[in-house]
Amino acid sequence: MNGSISQQEFEQYLWGAAVLLRGVIDPGEYKSAIFPLMFFKRISDVYDEEYRIALEESGGDKEYAEFAENHRFQIPEGAHWNDVRNVSKNVGRAIKTAMGEIEKANPDRLSGIFGDTNWTNKNRLSDKTLLDLIEHFSTIDLSLQNVPQDEFGTGYEFLIKKFADDSGHTAAEFYTNRTVVRLMSMIVDPKPGESIYDPTCGSGGMLLNAALLVKERGQEYRNISLYGQEINLITSAIARMNMFIHGFEDFHIVRGDTLANPAFTENDKVKQFDICLANPPYSINKWNREAWKHDPWNRNIYGTPPQGCADYAFFQHIIASLKEDTGRCGILFPHGVLERDNEQSMRKKIIENDLIDCIVGLGENLFYNSSMESCLVFCKKKKDASTKGKVLFIEAKNELTIEKTQSFLETTHISKIYDVYMRYESIDGFSKVVDIEEIKENKYNLNIKLYVDNNPYFDRKLLETPVETYMESWKVSSQNMKDSIESMKSILREVIKNE
Repeated sequence: MNGSISQQEFEQYLWGAAVLLRGVIDPGEYKSAIFPLMFFKRISDVYDEEYRIALEESGGDKEYAEFAENHRFQIPEGAHWNDVRNVSKNVGRAIKTAMGEIEKANPDRLSGIFGDTNWTNKNRLSDKTLLDLIEHFSTIDLSLQNVPQDEFGTGYEFLIKKFADDSGHTAAEFYTNRTVVRLMSMIVDPKPGESIYDPTCGSGGMLLNAALLVKERGQEYRNISLYGQEINLITSAIARMNMFIHGFEDFHIVRGDTLANPAFTENDKVKQFDICLANPPYSINKWNREAWKHDPWNRNIYGTPPQGCADYAFFQHIIASLKEDTGRCGILFPHGVLERDNEQSMRKKIIENDLIDCIVGLGENLFYNSSMESCLVFCKKKKDASTKGKVLFIEAKNELTIEKTQSFLETTHISKIYDVYMRYESIDGFSKVVDIEEIKENKYNLNIKLYVDNNPYFDRKLLETPVETYMESWKVSSQNMKDSIESMKSILREVIKNE
């Protein structure tokens, strides 16, 4: 199909590729096949478009049209989409070879971009399945003229969300609710020329949304530097494709384990950025706690988290990654980070260092495939004079719309939360500006209900009473019940004996 197509038609076309894979592979694996093919088709069609333009400009000079300077990416002979399309047997091997040759021809920009999909496993992806996918993608010309960059980027994002909807337990690792990301980006307020970092970047959505917010404001966005690290190879590859597709050139997406081996370091410390945005994996227990105690990059300044929960390892990594003057961050966390007893000492130090700027309580089902409520924690290395020694709490758990099992924030919800943050003010039942001294009196507990009361029937004493008191009460009650049972047994034995 040639000629401009509508956004809806383009999205239907993209989802049509996923339909071809139904019943063939698990929905969670769709992305490992479709995104690389989609990107392969795009760069091939753009190469042809560039060739035609250069040919016209040169009056038909084919040698000139092939010059590397006329092309964004190089496609070696035999590695074009059409070369693969002409293959009818061992299609997976042809795809793998072509993609490998393209990566070799563009080592600085495309090395590893197509991920680690096992194209030659015919039990998983048969020749027929791959031929069907190739023919499906071949029905539309993905040149810039036919599918402009913004439209292509929107379609790519549409597909990312659809795969997250279908992919079960892996969705949270791949995709963060974009309405939440929108709110996070607005609050951290990215500016032209700044650097933005995501230590667990998934498909790159947080980085892109922050940068595109600057574009939306009509400001220069192409000089923003984007940095991300992602442990999963295919997901990190998808993030890199996402950057290219949205027109960003100054980005650095690296595969790797952020806690074990941070990718961006300078002078024996982690590199510092203007902004960090993150949705770290929730409470992972498979991490090297012992190594963290002796962290060579000095990220453990507030302490060592418990083995079963690395949340505060990510938290400290992010704080260490912020510039001293301009550094600010927004992190999507489960509510537990606000109040868990075994993290109190680390939380205490972060609060006393006056790093926490704002905490926003969000409603349920905003984490993918989890009904639990979440919160946003915003920090600043250097607060404004008017907010020093204070933390703004916003209870926004009712500011959401639920569709089936997934929630999202509408524009009105985002605006309400953002406006209160910008005014940094207390609103009865919704927000409160709290002095750090009051937080100290609450033993560094950041549970939002301690500060913002939006439930007239809620008893604050339930939160203020130490857990140990409840445990002791439970032990006494249990012993009393045990004594009662033993007494009852004794009475019954006497009754039976006397009969």
